[in-house]
Amino acid sequence: MSTDVSPWRTRYWSPLRGQGDQARTTAKPLADSDPHDLRALSLLGLCCLATGRVDQGELFLSEVHGADPGFRDGEALTPLSVVGPAHGKRGTEVTFLPSPKTFTMTEFDFATLEHRLRELAFLNSGVLIVLSDMRHPVEKREELRYEGGVEAFVKYLDRNKTPLIPAPTMIKGEREGITVECALWWNDGYHEAVLCFTNTIAQRDGGTHLAGFRGALTRQVTGYAEKTGVAQKERVALTGDDCREGLTAVLSCKVPDPKFSSQTKDKLVSSEVRPVVENIINEGLQYWLEEHPAEAKVIVGKVVEAAAAREAARKARELTRKKGAFDVSSLPGKLADCQERDPSRSELFIVEGDSAGGSAKQGRDRAFQAVLPLRGKILNVERARMDKMLSSQEIGTLITALGTGISEEFNPDKLRYHKIIIMTDADVDGSHIRTLLLTFFYRQMRELIDRGHLFIAQPPLYKVTRGKSEQYLKDERALENHLITGGLEEAVLRLFSGEHRAREDLRQLVEQARAIRNVLNGLHSRYNRQVVEQAAIAGVLTPDIFGDPPNATEAAKYIARRLDALSEEIERGWQGEFKEADGFRFERTVRGVREIAILDHALLGSADARKLDEHAVTLQQIYPRPATLRRKDEDTAIHGPVSLFEAVTDVGRKGLALQRYKGLGEMNPGQLWETTLDANARSLLQVNVKAIDEADDIFTKLMGDIVEPRREFIQENALAASVDV
Repeated sequence: MSTDVSPWRTRYWSPLRGQGDQARTTAKPLADSDPHDLRALSLLGLCCLATGRVDQGELFLSEVHGADPGFRDGEALTPLSVVGPAHGKRGTEVTFLPSPKTFTMTEFDFATLEHRLRELAFLNSGVLIVLSDMRHPVEKREELRYEGGVEAFVKYLDRNKTPLIPAPTMIKGEREGITVECALWWNDGYHEAVLCFTNTIAQRDGGTHLAGFRGALTRQVTGYAEKTGVAQKERVALTGDDCREGLTAVLSCKVPDPKFSSQTKDKLVSSEVRPVVENIINEGLQYWLEEHPAEAKVIVGKVVEAAAAREAARKARELTRKKGAFDVSSLPGKLADCQERDPSRSELFIVEGDSAGGSAKQGRDRAFQAVLPLRGKILNVERARMDKMLSSQEIGTLITALGTGISEEFNPDKLRYHKIIIMTDADVDGSHIRTLLLTFFYRQMRELIDRGHLFIAQPPLYKVTRGKSEQYLKDERALENHLITGGLEEAVLRLFSGEHRAREDLRQLVEQARAIRNVLNGLHSRYNRQVVEQAAIAGVLTPDIFGDPPNATEAAKYIARRLDALSEEIERGWQGEFKEADGFRFERTVRGVREIAILDHALLGSADARKLDEHAVTLQQIYPRPATLRRKDEDTAIHGPVSLFEAVTDVGRKGLALQRYKGLGEMNPGQLWETTLDANARSLLQVNVKAIDEADDIFTKLMGDIVEPRREFIQENALAASVDV
């Protein structure tokens, strides 16, 4: 693999860059930084990068411009040296590649990097971070700069919600060396979203700073309600949960010597932080409530409504409990329970409809598998308060079956099944029901997700039959594997040189062809995939070609001849040319319509082109002239890897009966057991929350009241969606 590429670049903070990737991350300003801090950052960066390969390091200190030592697999290659004057620059720049000897995965996810860098941009107000992903022909670029700090962060989090007050409430303070910044904003929703950070590191499990924040918030809001007489007038007792309904907040603390519960820093345990946060929030919120009586009245009104709804939900629970609906000994009639009483060994399948429920009940192992069929689509809890939610029969049935209770009575230790498996059809309705169930578990029982109890079943998409042989295939990849295996039986690829490829050698060529086909299918639609394939065979998908114009010109003519060989006689006439400013240009006219294909700088310098160019040597050996795939008495002309893959899979389809499952009710109990229920053969997806703010945003966007963000989401992802109607 070629590694002579422009890699990720960063100042201050450096993500590891995958081999063969191109991207750039920069952070400014540098001029305002302390030289001692910069030296420390430089040394820290080099220590972190000692697990990879540092191609280049530059250190700017005062008037000295130095070159940092290069590293390879943790070993320094050259000593630190002075290069020359810094010309006013100050800071650290590091260029590096991760070592495959240390890291098992060197492919970087743009969304993960963007999420973390966006957090840093919000928490470090005014810093500009530019993230560029140049692995594809079309550069993906994000410039992240936010002047408002945590206040801008809260506005970003609530961009798809309707606020109750004009602007977030900002509280800042410093005591005992601990700095606290907090922004609070209430919206018309029913769910709390509070993000906590210590020294810009997120704590998904909260800690002492969150405890101090919640204590101060409850004290001030309930105290203000009592002082103004609203609580007595409405005859409700306010709780902390009522105060936090519809609240979005970001709490950022700077702590000199923080202590965490684990290496992952998911929970802050420094006891000295709680009183500092509590006092600062107490004072700041008390002052704000007194200075903004109109906004305070709106917030208290929201809190009182939440308390009234909570009280109504409590009465509804008591009423149903008296009727025996919430008694464990009186489980829902639709639930087919299991014999096992140990929750750690029990499973609950939540299935869609009575037809699938019937097959599941008959096919399951009664010893440890329970089945709960739900009728239709459950209530969207994103738009419903607790009292309305508990009035839903299907949700009440689900809560009863789980045994954990709900709201303030929720106790995850009482869960009756430690594997909750959502099993829905593979069509649009099934996806919608699955999303509604995920919304319920995320909003009302997220601790079950955090504990790893929630799963999604993966029933097979296909059943293939050849003669008396039947086989179930999980997905498109498994179907391709099956077709390749069938298509390679007795198949021989005869090359132009006279060489023959068969069995394992031919399978390796087909696997290579599949990889190339997948890269071609992922290209931007403005590129002609057939032209790109032939350019890959010619070995010109590299930016180095711009340094050899005569060779590039000859290659353009060669590619045009290959394209003519692929075309029908009346569709030939390809002309190819190369220009250093534009790249390759291919053109033909068919029935009076001119067709143009361009391979520009963006494509030739992309990671996709590099992936294709890695196969150039093999492609030139196998496909310099058309090859022939022979199976039994049939010959098929092969002009490239894509035609090889398609020819083999087409042969594999012959004599094959293919059935695609959309509904679980289409399977009989035996088939359902073999494919989806049998613990030794099934596949399950475990549900987990990677980033709380992103999960909250996606549920708000897709399941909330505001239509516009949902429409934008559909438009942005329409081409990538795979939909069964």
